[in-house]
Amino acid sequence: MAPYESDDSRSAEEAEERHSARRKAARYVVPVAVVGVAAATIGFVPALADSGDPDLPKITAQQLVQKIAESDVQQLSGTVKITTDLGLPDLGGLESGLASGAAGNGSGSSADPSAKLTELASGTHTLRVAADGPDRQKVSLIESAAEYSLIHDGKDVWGYDSKSDEVYHGTADQDGKAGKGGKDGKGGEKGRAEVPATPRDFAEEALKAADDTTSVTVDGTAQVAGRDAYKLVVKPKHASGTTVGVISIAVDAETGMPLKFTLTPASGGAAVVDVGFTQVSFAKPAASTFDFTPPKGAKITEDKDAAAREHASAAPHEGIAPGAGLLGGGDGAKVIGKGWNSIATFDTGEKGGVPSSAGKGDMGGFLGSLGDQVSGGFGKGTVFSTRLINALITDDGKVYVGAVTKDALVKAADAGK
Repeated sequence: MAPYESDDSRSAEEAEERHSARRKAARYVVPVAVVGVAAATIGFVPALADSGDPDLPKITAQQLVQKIAESDVQQLSGTVKITTDLGLPDLGGLESGLASGAAGNGSGSSADPSAKLTELASGTHTLRVAADGPDRQKVSLIESAAEYSLIHDGKDVWGYDSKSDEVYHGTADQDGKAGKGGKDGKGGEKGRAEVPATPRDFAEEALKAADDTTSVTVDGTAQVAGRDAYKLVVKPKHASGTTVGVISIAVDAETGMPLKFTLTPASGGAAVVDVGFTQVSFAKPAASTFDFTPPKGAKITEDKDAAAREHASAAPHEGIAPGAGLLGGGDGAKVIGKGWNSIATFDTGEKGGVPSSAGKGDMGGFLGSLGDQVSGGFGKGTVFSTRLINALITDDGKVYVGAVTKDALVKAADAGK
């Protein structure tokens, strides 16, 4: 019989010593085991995270970008979640008023898309989207106990705000583009809202900026809304001067359509923009999806001046730097710099810049307090900053805006003197 089985030969004292030793050992062994399990778990996190990723054929970045460019999805329906965190101050009721003005002096109706869709510039929102070719699209913004819908059906463009029971009615242009929104006459581009609302909209804008200052790589695969996708990573080669960190685009492996878009700033932290499908189908939507009849008693605003406003607001923005359109634009706008460090500049013709707190009234002081006072060879001015887009308004009425740092704006203003 093995020695350790001979309990009768052991004294009570020896038994107690062994029991005490076990207790002491347990005090050390258990924490070590826990640490070991934790370490193993941490080590397995990447593997666990990737374990559900689809095994797709290898593809180069150039092939994937080409796949996006050749994507010709004409029919879809689904749900999109969009979160925007520019780091803007909470302006309360004033925020919506400023947004309406920045949207281009719309028709005044709460159902006018030029004002309503600017709400996507902050917070988290859920959208229902549908498309059936270039002549039929619908975007619905789901709110608490209310819904806003923008419908393009043939020559008609309807906006309906259930909260105010107001209706906006406009018409598409001769190419079939929806009033204030279409980009060009090609396929799915027609009739889109001016404000980006889907991952595809954001991805196309980001890829426009891709040049020799840009790194574009494929970073594995993922599943988005139940679809197999490739992960495309777009980022500046040289981070100095730009506020853009990394852009990640999940591209549907079958159709080439972007399913998710995430932009993280160079400063880190939460994404500035995170927009992706939570559910998507490429089946033909029911024709009734795009039917709209104004509810009885609703206030209807006919937008007869949309074409004139479209022409007036679009012309100054041709070739402007990414993000510069947020300020509305001005005559003689031009771009200085290159790639991600490009800056749009124009002259407002207004001298005096932004009034300081000691200046022209409460509103002037309030607006001035939101910015940082700067000076340089150009003179003096005010920089308004977000986590992505920054703008410098000089005291002599010039504006410099782009996805660049405050120092880069000051240098640009100095160079412009």
